[in-house]
Amino acid sequence: MLRKFCSAVILLWLAFGLVACGGFLPKSSDNRHNQPLPSATVSGLRAMGSTPGEAMVVRIFKQEKTLEVWKKTSAGQYKMFKTYEICAFSGVLGPKVKEGDRQSPEGFYTITPGLMNPKSSYYLAFNTGFPNKFDRVHGRTGSDLMVHGDCSSRGCYAMTDDGIAEIYALARETFKGGNKSFQLQIFPFKMTAANLAKEASNQHLSFWKDIKEGYDLFELTKAPPAWDVCEKQYIFNASGTGALDPMGPCPATAQAPGMAEKLAAEEQAFTKAVESEADRVARLAREEAALKERTAAISGVIGSIGNMFGAGGKDADVVPVITGKPAPVPMPRLAR
Repeated sequence: MLRKFCSAVILLWLAFGLVACGGFLPKSSDNRHNQPLPSATVSGLRAMGSTPGEAMVVRIFKQEKTLEVWKKTSAGQYKMFKTYEICAFSGVLGPKVKEGDRQSPEGFYTITPGLMNPKSSYYLAFNTGFPNKFDRVHGRTGSDLMVHGDCSSRGCYAMTDDGIAEIYALARETFKGGNKSFQLQIFPFKMTAANLAKEASNQHLSFWKDIKEGYDLFELTKAPPAWDVCEKQYIFNASGTGALDPMGPCPATAQAPGMAEKLAAEEQAFTKAVESEADRVARLAREEAALKERTAAISGVIGSIGNMFGAGGKDADVVPVITGKPAPVPMPRLAR
């Protein structure tokens, strides 16, 4: 018995020693949700003025296929700690609307310890919290929309096992540090005026401009904005306390310094970008039309040349060399 106990201790020591050096426990381990952060990760947090127990924010960008982890620093603001590649997500750009549409969600979500899944079949996972208050008031349906490992997606955001292991451990330590939740922000792409202009005719543009305000607030203040829903739209940093009626009138908002100017500048940039995009599309259409015209003209010239050599008809006075008839039997040579 003592020998078996010592063997188990040695195996555990080796396993956690591997984790400390940067590796993670395999899927077969029932303790993978408790594996400590690699020492390099802890050192990286310390170097940026943060700790594993500090608050965090997660941002996802579909088009760029990236997941960002931001950590609160000793200065009080959030700083991006690390970017992880998303292996796969389901569907196209745009929010999830109904169960079975194989779309990955977009919007603002609040992740609590109860949404963490330590025994996921996809290594480790946390639930996005879809449908949230905004999704529900719009009648959107869906369940078990996760951020998980295993690099395979059916409506979720799939990471590598190593990626979700570190993200999961960062979230776990954030909760251990006394934080009751962390914010998950999911966007179709980096919410720049140029990117929005490319999607100016998209049916989801008004929704994207709605969540862009939260994106801009975070970019400006480097702190997660408080979000709620009223008049069936997102509202950020609303004045007052208490939950809002998602269909009721919106209250005033606590405007961050410089935010009004930023929003005005972004709207102006969006308008210019839309005009530039329209000019670009029109130019491409003209170039395509000109190319078709040149191609048609060249085809006409080639056709005319072909007709000159008989491609378009036959001269009645010209006897064909090959008639399809058998050759005549040659006459015997004359005696001389």
